[in-house]
Amino acid sequence: MNVADLLKDLQSRYEQAMARADDLRRQIEHLTSALADAENRLADLATARKIVQEITPDGTDPHPAEPSTAYQQVLDAFNQHPDQPFRVRELHELLGWPTDDPALNVTCSRRGRLTRQGFLTQTGRGIYKKRT
Repeated sequence: MNVADLLKDLQSRYEQAMARADDLRRQIEHLTSALADAENRLADLATARKIVQEITPDGTDPHPAEPSTAYQQVLDAFNQHPDQPFRVRELHELLGWPTDDPALNVTCSRRGRLTRQGFLTQTGRGIYKKRT
C-alpha cells in the first residue's frame, strides 16, 4: 500500500470515528434531556403526593415511604446549610454526586425549578442559597 492509499484509508477511518462520536454526543444530549424531564416529573408527583397527604383526614400515607428524590436531596443540602450559597459543583461535592458536565447540567435544571418554585434564591451568577 502506498502513502496516498494509506492516508486515504486513515482519513476514511477518521471520518467514521468522527461520525460515531457525533452520534454519541447527540444520544447523550437526548438522554440528559430525557433524564431531566423524568426527574421533573418525579418532583411534580412527589409534590402532589405531599399535598394529598397534607389534606387527608387521618394524615396516613397509603404507600410506604420511598427513597428521597434528587430534588429532596438538593433541598436537604440547602436546609442543612441555610445561610451558605452553593455553586452546582459544590453541591455535587457535598452530596457525593458525580461532577461531570451532564450530571451538573441536570442539577442546574433541578436548581432552576426549585428557584421558580420559591425554595431557592439566586444570590449571584450561578450561586444559589435557601430562600429565607
